[in-house]
Amino acid sequence: QVQLVESGGGLVEAGGSLRLSCVASGRIYQINAMGWYRQAPGKQRESVATITSGGSTNYADSLKGRFTISRDNAKNTVYLQMNSLKPENTAVYFCNADMWTVGQTQFRNYWGQGTQVTVSS
Repeated sequence: QVQLVESGGGLVEAGGSLRLSCVASGRIYQINAMGWYRQAPGKQRESVATITSGGSTNYADSLKGRFTISRDNAKNTVYLQMNSLKPENTAVYFCNADMWTVGQTQFRNYWGQGTQVTVSS
């Protein structure tokens, strides 16, 4: 079974840092773009950052300079380093990836189950 599993969320004070990790597991041929999205209570899910298999990155404008996305292709893992966190960054953070897996004839989009990030003021 192919899945994305996030870890690293938790409770942190404003100004603090967290590092999220997401590991893709299962019978995977290839992973293209990976990314992080978030959903705050009462709001729509939004993109935080994405990264291609070649390492090109894209960030939400409001998060540039504080959040950094990276990946380790050998480990099928994507990371999100979050610095100078603010209470408005509180949300469930979801991992996302386009993966070509055994039994499939094309890439499909997968989501993780999400990890809660809470920033206290």
